[in-house]
Amino acid sequence: MSDEQRNTVLRFAVIFIIIALGFVAVLGKIVYIQTVERAEWMKVAEKQVPTHRPIRATRGNILDCNGQLLASSMPQYYMYMDTRVEALHLEKGKLFNLHIDTLAADLARVVGGKTQAEYKSRITQAYKKGEKRLRVCDKRINYLQRQALEKNPLIAKGKYKSGIFFEDQHRRIKPFGVLASRTIGSIYGEDGVGNSGLEKRFDKELRGVDGMSSIERIGGRNESVTIEEAKDGLDIVTTIDANLQDIVENALMAKLAEKKAQWGCCILMEAQTGYIRAIANLDRAKEDNSYYEAQNHAVQRVEPGSTFKTIALVAALDDGKIRINDTVSISKTPWVYMRKSRHVDAHPMDTVLTVKSALAVSSNIALAKLITRSYEGSANKFVKRIARMGLMDSVYCEIPGADKARIEVPNDTVTLSKMSYGYSVELSPMQILMFYNAIANEGRMVRPMLVTSIEQNGEVVKEFKPETVKSSICSKRTLEDIRGALHDVVWDNHLGTASVNPWKGRKAQSDLVSIAGKTGTAQLLRGGRYVKRHRITFVGYFPEENPKYTCICMMEDPEPPYYDAGMDCGSTVRTIAEKTMAYTGCYVYQEGVRVLDKR
Repeated sequence: MSDEQRNTVLRFAVIFIIIALGFVAVLGKIVYIQTVERAEWMKVAEKQVPTHRPIRATRGNILDCNGQLLASSMPQYYMYMDTRVEALHLEKGKLFNLHIDTLAADLARVVGGKTQAEYKSRITQAYKKGEKRLRVCDKRINYLQRQALEKNPLIAKGKYKSGIFFEDQHRRIKPFGVLASRTIGSIYGEDGVGNSGLEKRFDKELRGVDGMSSIERIGGRNESVTIEEAKDGLDIVTTIDANLQDIVENALMAKLAEKKAQWGCCILMEAQTGYIRAIANLDRAKEDNSYYEAQNHAVQRVEPGSTFKTIALVAALDDGKIRINDTVSISKTPWVYMRKSRHVDAHPMDTVLTVKSALAVSSNIALAKLITRSYEGSANKFVKRIARMGLMDSVYCEIPGADKARIEVPNDTVTLSKMSYGYSVELSPMQILMFYNAIANEGRMVRPMLVTSIEQNGEVVKEFKPETVKSSICSKRTLEDIRGALHDVVWDNHLGTASVNPWKGRKAQSDLVSIAGKTGTAQLLRGGRYVKRHRITFVGYFPEENPKYTCICMMEDPEPPYYDAGMDCGSTVRTIAEKTMAYTGCYVYQEGVRVLDKR
């Protein structure tokens, strides 16, 4: 080995030894810190706090049309105590011992849940153990309770002497309880993203934008310094009127409890604007048979039954296939069509009906004959005519997950015959209501609306105007004809299914307000087969001479043997109509009194 090579090896050896010694020194320091200095550094670590913390934005409110709160984020608080605070331990705990009794007494009085002795024992034990984060109260307290507690002599000294501090826990509340609860919707967690209803549809606007704060050491204490202010969520102003909502919900609840139906849905809509003034969805609980809001049946499609007959007749009348005074024969025996389909009537009779009276008596046989006679071999024209009315448009209201109508061209004429009276088609109650509202609104179909504006601190940020789906669903002549038929459904005491016939009852007839509309009864499909259980409906508008509102009531599977669409759903709409018109100031309404002095 040459001298030059020997020198090179020597240099590398020296470098290696230096690196090795440095490595050993680092390992030694690590071991020293983990053993000898561990306790000291752990104390330092406990004093460290995150340098940045989010400032949570307050979620916006959901309001009714009169500015009343339907949903709001209200501050609630968890109350904690750091029993290690130095001031509590000075002079052998003089401050703590002086105030523990009054603190325990105020907690028992303001918060409750425990006695004064139990609160004192809990806090004293934590004090002796030196607990850093004692949750003083098991449950959250509201703002008024916090204000009351902050008057306590110990808490009033501040968190650096008392050790007591409060942490915000915003909670979403609904001041009106279950009123329109499913439509208003819910959120994930205490202040998460919208889960359903309007809370989901307008989650971005309601949620706001969180801010940011920095925790800095000032004067020997950790203080929060705001870097960026939170931007609170916007407010959503709905079309719902809390007073009308109460009327609708109570009327539906009473009838559901009487008939023991599985669920019910009721919607009240302003005729000219499409504003939904009330919407109730109630399901029967298996445990105690009470009713609560579980699903939004208003936007879930079902087979509509006889309420579809009006749609079918409008199509045929407007296409010139039939005229309102054309006649059709019906009989007590079933009408067998193409050897495959049997059509029967709920109120069988041997007679000849006009088209107008066929709708009033709601004859399945008559409608099947009229529609198959009109569109046999051209069922696609029937479906296209219905589509031109706007019923199959995809956007109907702001409720997420609203079903689209299912009205498909049938593969055979037998299916067409069943479609004529509301089978093999599916519509949601909202879509049925929208169609009948067009009849009430001089033929103009408007989109059902649940939100009128988005606001910030009372200032309108975005406004939503009534939207026309179709300027006219049919000709004026067809509109007059169909209105006359819907009048007879309620006021023809010989044939009308919502009149006093066949049972002597009020049904949809009222001495206070004139109502026109249509009943509907559909057999339920269970396991691929129709069973002898039903879905009953009444949809109508009032006052008939100058329609202001349209209303639908639908009930699923009322308990047999006695139920009737006109008697049960029709009477519910009548009650809603009378109270709604009283609410608008047309007359004074008193429960149980039918004839009242008009104002």
